[in-house]
Amino acid sequence: MKLTAEISMYPFKENYIEPIQWFIDRLDSYEHIERKTNAMATQICGDYTVVMNMLAIEMQAAHEKWGKAVFVVKFIGGELDLSHTQ
Repeated sequence: MKLTAEISMYPFKENYIEPIQWFIDRLDSYEHIERKTNAMATQICGDYTVVMNMLAIEMQAAHEKWGKAVFVVKFIGGELDLSHTQ
C-alpha cells in the first residue's frame, strides 16, 4: 500500500532555514520516495511502511541534531500525484 504525507517542520531556532533544508536533504537520500517541496510544506509519497519508518528515523535525527522542533504531518492512504496543480 502507498502513503502520501505532507510535512511541515518548525524548528525552535532563529536560523530556521538550515534545519529545514537539512531535513529535506535527508528525505532525498531515500531512493523509493517521491518528494515535492513548496513554500509551505514538503509532500512525500512511497510505500506505507517505508514512509512511516523514514519519518520516525528522520524526525528523531532532527530532534537529536537541532533540539526542539514541531512537526506537523498530514497523511492520506494511497498515492497522490504530487505534480498536480490547479
